[in-house]
Amino acid sequence: MGLLWWLSDQPATGMGLPHPWDKGAHFLAYGLLGFLLGVAFGDFRPALLLAALYGVVDEWHQSFVPGREAFGLDLLADFLGAYFGARGAGRWAAPGAGRP
Repeated sequence: MGLLWWLSDQPATGMGLPHPWDKGAHFLAYGLLGFLLGVAFGDFRPALLLAALYGVVDEWHQSFVPGREAFGLDLLADFLGAYFGARGAGRWAAPGAGRP
């Protein structure tokens, strides 16, 4: 999460990924976050909730960085990545792991 925050805190230089490739980067980054949170929590729901909320806060934070903007499509890519990452974590874990 710290790496994502640091990356979104960098002022725009014009050297970033062009549209629509930047959405793929959002999807992959939040997919990894969702996966790691899913493994850590052992449950899909809190992993998705935390990753999605972090995406909202991160996009809001990015709106204050010079040259950067917050986009709804970025947030959608964040959410979808987190969703599939957290779902993938459930398949990675042993059946019933982390569940009472």
